[in-house]
Amino acid sequence: MTPQKGMALVLVLWILSLLTIMAGSFALSMRRESAIVAGIKNNAQASAVAESGIAMAEMMLLNTDPVKGWRADGSIYEISTADATIRVRLSSEAGKIDINKVDEKLLNNLMINAPIDEEQQTKMVSAILDWRDEDDLVHIDGAEKQEYKDAGLNYQPGNKPFQSIEELQLVLGMNKSLFLWLEPLITIYSGQPQVNLQVATKEVLLVMPDLDQGLVDSYVTARLQSAINNLPAPPSPSSSGINPTGQNNMLTIVSESIMDDESRASVTVVIKKKSGDTQTTPTPFEVFKSQHATVNSTSLFTDAMSELLVKQYAEPELNN
Repeated sequence: MTPQKGMALVLVLWILSLLTIMAGSFALSMRRESAIVAGIKNNAQASAVAESGIAMAEMMLLNTDPVKGWRADGSIYEISTADATIRVRLSSEAGKIDINKVDEKLLNNLMINAPIDEEQQTKMVSAILDWRDEDDLVHIDGAEKQEYKDAGLNYQPGNKPFQSIEELQLVLGMNKSLFLWLEPLITIYSGQPQVNLQVATKEVLLVMPDLDQGLVDSYVTARLQSAINNLPAPPSPSSSGINPTGQNNMLTIVSESIMDDESRASVTVVIKKKSGDTQTTPTPFEVFKSQHATVNSTSLFTDAMSELLVKQYAEPELNN
């Protein structure tokens, strides 16, 4: 073999090697892009299915049949479709603690149950009261303009009612873990200083005064059994703290879907049921808030949530 032929052979081999590497890289890139596209498609499908759970909940809320209607007391309903399972949880805002209306006694009891030390409990109660009141007078261990300035913050208390639950995160002394603990227990939509215990979730009942763990467990069990057996809900466990005029027209609905391919999505909405004839009202519900799941969201498919499951449906059953 001449030197020229040997050089040509080496060059050809290098070119073939380069083309092989390029082809392999292209194939790998295409597989990755295909996986990404498939993931986006699956997530979008799971989100659409979760949103359909919200529509199903609204439909069941309009049902005047007390047996078929869904309860907004933290109960969970499950719907099975051809390629997904959906769980929906409804909670009345009247069964939560209104952070704008709650009195100091109930606010104290809420913080006593919070995962913080005693000193921080007192400070948080006072700081919340100082944030929502109209004056600049400081409660004991509270916080007004000067305290926020001393803490190096570039904002001051609103001195008006909270405009959203998320605004609570701005209160001096509030941290992420405490806010996440408080979030499912509180509301700004009730408009009442008291809590309607008959529609309160177990989490809220456990922080109410004069209700011990045993009484709460017994009541929640009786309430779940009444829903399972199509019976009226039992009376509230205590007359203390009940708001007899509390309306159930403001609700939070959480819908979570799990697809056959294990992709999942969750959506939460706060809605208001409009008054009047639902047969003639074009849009019987008004949406106040809507958000998709965050990393901190609690799944409706945990063992603890499964204990709150009261009804299971195959999709065609809801169309009858």
